Amino acid sequence: MEGSEFAASLVAGGVAGVSVDLILFPLDTIKTRLQSPHGFTKAGGFCGVYAGVPSAAIGSFPNAAAFFLTYEYVKCILHTDSASYLMPVKHMVAASAGEVVACLIRVPSEVVKQRAQVSASSKTFRIFSNILREEGVQGLYRGYKSTVLREIPFSLVQFPLWEFLKALWSWRRGHPVDSWQSAVCGAFAGGFAAAVTTPLDVAKTRIMLAKAGSSTAGGDVLSALHGVWRTQGLAGLFAGIFPRTAAISLGGFIFLGAYEQTRSLLLEVGWKRL
Repeated sequence: MEGSEFAASLVAGGVAGVSVDLILFPLDTIKTRLQSPHGFTKAGGFCGVYAGVPSAAIGSFPNAAAFFLTYEYVKCILHTDSASYLMPVKHMVAASAGEVVACLIRVPSEVVKQRAQVSASSKTFRIFSNILREEGVQGLYRGYKSTVLREIPFSLVQFPLWEFLKALWSWRRGHPVDSWQSAVCGAFAGGFAAAVTTPLDVAKTRIMLAKAGSSTAGGDVLSALHGVWRTQGLAGLFAGIFPRTAAISLGGFIFLGAYEQTRSLLLEVGWKRL
């Protein structure tokens, strides 16, 4: 990857991440409260839907930048002919690598954000300080495994589907897709991936919100899923599916569209000289 592409992917990914996280934050809050073990109303209902937004704002840029930088780099080193049947595999490997790296930044931000979302009266910095005091740095990474186990299947569905839809649309029109067309493909791919991976998202939320020292806080995804199934059945496993699918469909439109647009603009207006 050339220096200009490196810089463009870094900045474009960060801009896309900040844009989608701040615009769709209320939907994410509602989804988190629907998945809370305390129930939607006790977790805050529709009040204070921007609780935890400072954590999201701080983590968004480096998180998304790290993902796209890794994604584009791995795609670059995995040389595959564009017509090859291995192309989806390349996108899957690149997306998985991107998620593993990005989650190193995403998880601490997500832990603080989700606790703020279900306790709107608590300040973000106070929640952060309490986690460090009571659980140490490992408390900030509670749910890392469950987050990775959620994000990798999600990306294995979303990114190959996004790339396939773009290639199909480009083939039918006879030229590369525009940014808005890439965004439409991203919306469909993101919404579909969000729906099928909702149970993993529920498990991740329960682990992050669990009381320190409890069995759920240990991070066992299968145990968390079994607990939800036992107490709430199928409905519990798919709690929050509608706001999650809506948010990620809109998020896919904004996120992937903003990424494509920003990256192409940066490369066009002079970053080639870097």
